[in-house]
This record gives sequence, structure tokens and C-alpha cells, in this order.
Amino acid sequence: MEILIITGPPYSGKGTQCDILKEQLDFTHISTGDRCRSEKQNKTEIGKIMSAYEEKGDLVPDSIMKDLFSQILDENKDKNGIILDGYPRTKSQVDDLIDLTNAKNLQIGKVLNIEVPKEELLKRAKKRAETSTRKDDKDASIHLKRIDVFESSTKPAVEYMKTKLKVDSFNGLGSVDDITDRIKSCL
Repeated sequence: MEILIITGPPYSGKGTQCDILKEQLDFTHISTGDRCRSEKQNKTEIGKIMSAYEEKGDLVPDSIMKDLFSQILDENKDKNGIILDGYPRTKSQVDDLIDLTNAKNLQIGKVLNIEVPKEELLKRAKKRAETSTRKDDKDASIHLKRIDVFESSTKPAVEYMKTKLKVDSFNGLGSVDDITDRIKSCL
């Protein structure tokens, strides 16, 4: 199984691009946010712990995410590949994921990093809030907090990944098709 990582700030279009790529590559899309919401909705042990963090827009502790991703890797071991969307988000999670994949004899093929200016992210967040059914998408203060958390925690993790993995960064502005074409040129 090959692992592809899609990273970028909230509202950068990661989920949209993952949906396109999963069809083209015959990979499974693992959205960290969707999985965390599922764990919470099903009131699993991990889900209960996550609830307090995620509803405030905070990151779930790395140790909890490592346990969850070990479980996800085991669940998908027979797939052609997986696309990770929203993980890793911290330097520690980068190391945890590399350790997990090495221990399970898996390979991280590439990291695709979508770059979008903050002003555009806030416009996209507002637009998504108009159609979303997610409670956390309705709160503009959480939009800004998510972006700030990305800047302070995840952006340094992306820079750190560049020292450990193959990372391609590209402009996330333009049409969905334009961005898909940029991703395809990286693959």
C-alpha cells in the first residue's frame, strides 16, 4: 500500500482534490476530520476524548492521533493506497507517521502541499458555512482559529516534512480543474 499525503490550510480544497484523486488512483481517501467526527458520533473511546478538542477548533493530542492512525493503517492494509487528508499536522505527528509506516512496512509516496492566502481561505470558509451542516463551520471565530492553528502548528510541520519526505508545494488558487492539473503534474 502506498500513502499519499495532502496538506494545506483549512478551506484550501484538500477534500475536493482528495475526492478527485481517489477515483483516478483507486486509493482510499482518509479525511482526518471525517474520521474524527465519526468517532465522536459513534461515541467511541477515542471519539469522546476528541470531542473536547475538536469542537473548540483545537488539535487533538498527538498521542491520540497516533493511536487512531495506527488503527486506520491496519484497517486499510489491503488497499492499493490511501490518501491522508489532515494528518500529520505537527512535527511530532510527522515522526509518529513515519514510525508507524516503517513499523508496518508501508511507504509514504509523496506529500502534496496546497498553498492559499489567508484572505482567500476566509472567503472560502464563509462560503462553505452557507451550505454546511457542520456546527463548527457556522462559527466565524472558529474559521480564523483553524487558520491560525494551521499557521502556528501545521505549517512548521510541513516545513519539517520537507526534510524527511518528498514534498511538492503548489498554488491552490484557481478553478478545481486548474488545481487538479497542478497536482497531476506533481504525481
